[in-house]
Amino acid sequence: MNAMKTGHGSPMAQARRRGPHIAAALLAATVLAPATAGAEVSEVRIVRQPSILSLALFVMDHEKLVEKAAKAKGVPDLKVTWSRLAGGAAVNDAMLSGAVDFAAGGVGPLIVLWDRSKSGKGDIKAAGALSDLPMTLNTNNPAIKSLDDFDEKNKIALPAVKTSMQAVLLQMAAAKKLGDKSYEHYDRFTVSLAHADATASLISGSGVVAAHFAAPPWDAIQLKSPKVHKVLDSSDIIGGPATCLVLYTTQKFYDQNPKVYAAVVQALSEAMDLISSDKKRAAEAYLALNSDKISVNELVEILEMPSSVYKIAPSGVKTYADFMHKIGRIKTQPESWKDLFFPSAHNLAGN
Repeated sequence: MNAMKTGHGSPMAQARRRGPHIAAALLAATVLAPATAGAEVSEVRIVRQPSILSLALFVMDHEKLVEKAAKAKGVPDLKVTWSRLAGGAAVNDAMLSGAVDFAAGGVGPLIVLWDRSKSGKGDIKAAGALSDLPMTLNTNNPAIKSLDDFDEKNKIALPAVKTSMQAVLLQMAAAKKLGDKSYEHYDRFTVSLAHADATASLISGSGVVAAHFAAPPWDAIQLKSPKVHKVLDSSDIIGGPATCLVLYTTQKFYDQNPKVYAAVVQALSEAMDLISSDKKRAAEAYLALNSDKISVNELVEILEMPSSVYKIAPSGVKTYADFMHKIGRIKTQPESWKDLFFPSAHNLAGN
């Protein structure tokens, strides 16, 4: 592959003037694996999760950014099929079965999938991060002030027990407070429930669950109710911001479809740029494809919060992986966050 020109009039120079995400995407295209013989796929299937953690993917869909990027890269009639699943376990099953080509999942589920795939199912890695927004543990029980107050009668809803990002965060909190051997302490208080169902239960006070470890914007929707209050958020456990969701695919897809892969990465970069430059447009795109009970203005307020970080470079991935290896959840400990990402992301300032 010829080296990309980098003069003042070059595509890379022009990209830098338009924004760092576009430049990163074009640079990523230069390090993709060489194309294999044969045509690339005519359809790319992407699964996402129903929350603004996946905002960039909804922007990509609404603005047809993958189709536009694919056309520019010589794949003019690419069909992009979007679907949604709630919970890391369901997303991972879809990826392992070959039902989807790209999946948006939590860092925890990605690490498990990466570890499992190294044993013969084909390597699975991330193309980039999707968001660093904190997840919030809310409750409708006024007696609950901390994790110490939960018991068998006060269940915590999350997307998937043991495997979701929220489940891993609770395990990290237990290990930090009670010691590594007690990392599963809070698991017995958790139940799997979709964000929408958990939110309805929490606000109505139906008694199904007492709390919900919610992803945005569900946490904000819940806290609008006077019955609901915050217990903690993910940054309280991690000690700072950390990537929640990543977009991943298989080594086989990466190798056999370099143009389509590059188109998805470029579209993701452009979506991040749009979120940064026009939050109202991004909010409108999201709500056009979702039925969340929140207004455009309310969503824009969330996106304008300093904690609402959308970027492709991952944060805290190595911290999650080290913890999961320490407790025996994965067999292989990655030496670097880059082990979990394709080379197209290695030039990013991740950790």
